[in-house]
Amino acid sequence: MPLPFWTLGCIYGASSVTLGAFGAHGLKKKIADPARIAHWNTAAHYQLVHSGVLLLSSAVAPKNTLAASLFVAGMTMFSGSIYLLVLDPQRFKALGPVTPLGGLCMIGGWVALAFGKRIPFPG
Repeated sequence: MPLPFWTLGCIYGASSVTLGAFGAHGLKKKIADPARIAHWNTAAHYQLVHSGVLLLSSAVAPKNTLAASLFVAGMTMFSGSIYLLVLDPQRFKALGPVTPLGGLCMIGGWVALAFGKRIPFPG
């Protein structure tokens, strides 16, 4: 199993829980706009889901580095750009187009996972 992807999945998973908790508790003290809080929660949710998928794909499709790479790139671009846009929309407004590119990478990861080689299940 490619250890870097397993490790990244664990790090991204832990950070998504941390960032989600910060969004639920600490961020509300800084940002009053409920839409921005909701965007933060969406970023944390997608990061958590795709961290789990990265872990699963590392275990069942360890040679499918394309899928794993797309999941990592997608989480970084999608969730990362949303976090920064929520924190300071004016400063990071140039990252707006990065968010959908990250989404496309995550979709590409799913497609690559669907059509890539995986370890056959016994049965």
